[in-house]
Amino acid sequence: MNDIKAMSFEEAMAALERVVRDLESGQVSLDQSIALYEQGAALKAQCETLLRAAEERVEKITLNEAGQPAGTTPLEGL
Repeated sequence: MNDIKAMSFEEAMAALERVVRDLESGQVSLDQSIALYEQGAALKAQCETLLRAAEERVEKITLNEAGQPAGTTPLEGL
């Protein structure tokens, strides 16, 4: 398994889909199911973190009088 914290949103979602598919198949042992569940929880957390960061970036977009994107507000701490 790749380092989950280093995964892009797309990579984490694809891995999470594989985990769900494997769990739903019913073809894994109890120990494997527990490990997959733990991996799925970590992948879900990574997806949520990346989504939250993307939402924050979108919220920073400023619009001009015509409603067109005109730039971004400065990020705090920069």
